[in-house]
Amino acid sequence: MHLVHSDFSSPEELSQATEKACDLMEEIYEKGMYPKMIVHREYSEHNPNIKGEMAQPKAFRWYLRREIKRLISKKADIEIKPSRPVIPLNDPKLMNHTDEEEWDFTKKKMFLFSPERVDISLNRLSHYTGTDPCDFQRYILFTNYAMHVEVFLDKYPDCEKPVRDGVQMPAYHHKLPDNKGITLINIGVGPSNAKTITDHVAVLRPDAMIMVGHCGGLRNHQEIGDFVLANGYFRDDKVLDELFPIGNPVIPNYLLNLYLKGVLDKYELKHRIGTVFTTANRNWEFSAKHTVRQIHQSRSLAIDMESSTVATNGFRYRIPHATLLCVSDKPLHGKPKLSEAAQTFYQNSKELHLQIVIETIDMVKANYPEGLPNSSIRAFNEPLMEAGED
Repeated sequence: MHLVHSDFSSPEELSQATEKACDLMEEIYEKGMYPKMIVHREYSEHNPNIKGEMAQPKAFRWYLRREIKRLISKKADIEIKPSRPVIPLNDPKLMNHTDEEEWDFTKKKMFLFSPERVDISLNRLSHYTGTDPCDFQRYILFTNYAMHVEVFLDKYPDCEKPVRDGVQMPAYHHKLPDNKGITLINIGVGPSNAKTITDHVAVLRPDAMIMVGHCGGLRNHQEIGDFVLANGYFRDDKVLDELFPIGNPVIPNYLLNLYLKGVLDKYELKHRIGTVFTTANRNWEFSAKHTVRQIHQSRSLAIDMESSTVATNGFRYRIPHATLLCVSDKPLHGKPKLSEAAQTFYQNSKELHLQIVIETIDMVKANYPEGLPNSSIRAFNEPLMEAGED
């Protein structure tokens, strides 16, 4: 058992105590036990004690280090001790601890996931992306085009790449100290893939998730190559309806959108802000009457297959999220996505599209180096982490 007290007189002592706490959690896990963290906060009148178990703390040590420092600096005391034996991934009892039907949405983000869920998600993350979960960075970009991967590799040729060919959703990591770099994942097409990858990425507690994709433009005055910045979503993807009621509003992070718009304006790029319609039906044009009615009713200005899924899971898991799409076709206006025209569009748009998002992340890091505010995605009855928190 280890107790970290809040009576430190220097930043060096605080850093040493934080590193010791992280080392102990990793040591406990390596010895076959889940580490348990108990936090006592005298400043919290109604909920002074919060606690939770961990798994694979090495994979998100940057996050634990940051949050422990915040807690200690606010005069909280932290106790770390072994909890119970790690359940092997091939033990049927594992599933008893990963069912989200029993999930407490009001837990602190640090303790949001059970250790069993972390273990299985990180194993699947490695399987799907072909990379080590420890290599994932704080800022996660999702694409479904190899061309964005090509641009990323040109910009960051030394990034970590998949260790084997043929993985389902290859990931590429531009690594910086304290995991302050960028991870790009080619998630493929469709809301099922988008849900799968965000389910697993979420256990790493990233600071932001951004969908960098293409869309069908739905308005007369949009042109091929225009950008779309989502400020809301029509959830016709269906994959999360049973887990997250369709009536719950899901909106992107205001600051991410603010910075994305700032970069779009900087380059004087034509764009529109509005609702993105996400469908699970790639051939929705073949049953257009029903879909077009929904598009008109929702005033949607773009249609795609992943954005609302990423956004909904970002909201559920309390991860700041945003969507920047580029219009690749106009299916309602005689400009469907045809092969030759699409290839020309892709070549002309790919560098700028990714550059806008990378510059946005640079702005986020400059203004909020320790993470974006998350009051808009915290439950009203969620225990506060820090004194004076909204």
